[in-house]
Amino acid sequence: MLDVRRLRLLRDLSHLGTIAAVARANAYTPSAVSQQLAALQREAGVPLLEHTGRSVRLTATGATLVRHAEAVLAALEAASAAVAAARTGLSGAVRIGAFPSAVPTLLPAALVALGRDHPALDLMVTELDPVDMPDALRDGRLDVALWHDYDIAPVEPDPGVDSVRLLDEKVFLAVPAARGPDATIAGTRDAAWVVGTPGTLCHTVAMRVCRAAGFTAGVRHHADDFTAVLALVAAGQGVALVPELGAAHPPSGVRLVPLDVHRRTRIAYRRGAADHPVVAACVTALESSTAAYLAGE
Repeated sequence: MLDVRRLRLLRDLSHLGTIAAVARANAYTPSAVSQQLAALQREAGVPLLEHTGRSVRLTATGATLVRHAEAVLAALEAASAAVAAARTGLSGAVRIGAFPSAVPTLLPAALVALGRDHPALDLMVTELDPVDMPDALRDGRLDVALWHDYDIAPVEPDPGVDSVRLLDEKVFLAVPAARGPDATIAGTRDAAWVVGTPGTLCHTVAMRVCRAAGFTAGVRHHADDFTAVLALVAAGQGVALVPELGAAHPPSGVRLVPLDVHRRTRIAYRRGAADHPVVAACVTALESSTAAYLAGE
């Protein structure tokens, strides 16, 4: 019988890529992870890993086992959800991940509703970039996440994560108001740009939008908070891309030009956890708070 905890480590290795990253995600030492994976390989009776220099990678059999491990872990999540549904009332810690522009807009009303309807829940919010959320859900640092991608930079489905659609937003080109009425992406070829930190999804999207227009953005500033981004644009320091949630209250020195680009937000959770009463309560609260925000309530 294969050990589920060791299967989880193998699954994490397939996503995180290194023994060290798996150790950090699971609060183990790297040597402990290596020992557990070696034990799993002995249980399987076939090679699951192969060394390439100082790193390791999964063999074809190891990759096949990971696909089965995803199904096993999802089944365990579903079993946990069924047990939780039999309890009376909702209680315990709920770790919610959100991207920065969702925290002041979509999240507050949902937290108020959850606290009112389920006072025994211990709600904890962590602000994360979307690129970090799948790993945080898989390793249990998050239970629910507001996760987004862009139509111009779609995210591949993650086998360990399920989600429901929440919101589609327009994306705007933010330019200094003095720039004139004919601002376009192509017209910013020689402009300075304000973009997110390299490695974030916002940075990827800005680079991709500019490449689609036939040029590479001339980056002057890096900023991840849209309030800071718009302040820099208003000060004449560059142009930027800003989604609707980040552009709710632009400064007077900024003009927003709508683009044919959209940001798509989903409520994500571990595969198999959709029927967990805590997850279901979070989904309901987030859907209601988003509807109220869009209605201006």
